[in-house]
Amino acid sequence: MKRGMLLGLALLLALSTMACNTVRGVGRDIEASGRAIQKATH
Repeated sequence: MKRGMLLGLALLLALSTMACNTVRGVGRDIEASGRAIQKATH
């Protein structure tokens, strides 16, 4: 039982880390798109 809970906790930690990296990557993509639009309009 204890081993299963530890494995589940490790899995949740890994998933939350990947989700954070994904959100950060999306934010960078949106910023880059905004900069490209600003350059095109100036």
